[in-house]
Amino acid sequence: MKEHIGIESLSGLIAFARVASHGSYTAAARTLSVSPSAITKSIQRLEARLGLRLFTRTTRSIALTPEGADLQERVLRLLQELDDIEQFAVAVHGEPAGTLKVAAPLPIGTHVLGPRLAELRLRYPRLTIDLRLADRYVDLVAEGIDVAIRIGELPDSGLVSRTLAPNRLAAYASPAYLARKGTPSHPDELLQHETANFRYQSSGYPLRWRFRQGPQKWDITPQADIVVDTSDALLAVVTGGGGIGVLATYVAAAAMARGELVTLFNDYTFDSSTISAVWPESRRSSPAVKAFVAFAAEVFDAGEPR
Repeated sequence: MKEHIGIESLSGLIAFARVASHGSYTAAARTLSVSPSAITKSIQRLEARLGLRLFTRTTRSIALTPEGADLQERVLRLLQELDDIEQFAVAVHGEPAGTLKVAAPLPIGTHVLGPRLAELRLRYPRLTIDLRLADRYVDLVAEGIDVAIRIGELPDSGLVSRTLAPNRLAAYASPAYLARKGTPSHPDELLQHETANFRYQSSGYPLRWRFRQGPQKWDITPQADIVVDTSDALLAVVTGGGGIGVLATYVAAAAMARGELVTLFNDYTFDSSTISAVWPESRRSSPAVKAFVAFAAEVFDAGEPR
């Protein structure tokens, strides 16, 4: 008779799924609140038990072997089944409770959700929020995330989704910079100005500034004098007089209210993407997910991301 899977083997499979998702032992350890050495040992025990090599390792990176890629698909299905069982039990109780794991882009977590989470906790005191902020794609199933906030077009991933708001962008500069360099009135005048731009951590590509006025369009990637890879850093550069920069309106809102920024090109609009909430099918009946998504819709509808 074959030995049934034990707790240790299940822990090893969870560790394997996290490493495969993150491509890093250290990042996987961080999400599981254990040490990298514990993850390494767990993977080694799993490989010994299965008699398979799951990763190829170099000094700088790891990658799944063909056997590891096949196992990853099977493990994700297993974790989904286990999650379905847990969510069934949660739904039976009806009241939002327990720990809700939420993934969101750093600027949305910092400027939109974070300031309002205390309000959510007042409504549902038995609910604990585990907010995880990163500017990368998060595999909800592999990383055990209940609900995520995403910006941009959603791939056909099988996730349930709800549109929350447009991700509005605008061009800004500090009053001090404009006093020194003047105020541009047309996108073509950006060539005569200092600029600061955002670079995506996931791809390394800079943000393209897409202006529109009626049928006319301008697609500009400025030769920026300063490039940063977080929105808050860009906000600091622009408010500090480092040039003209394009920011999400909810990132710039507080600085605008303090008089630290001025909006530019008000006769033009920027192409905007969409902010959405996404969650696995297994969470459809989760009271906690339902409560959070409804709350997030309230937050965005209240005008935070203007």
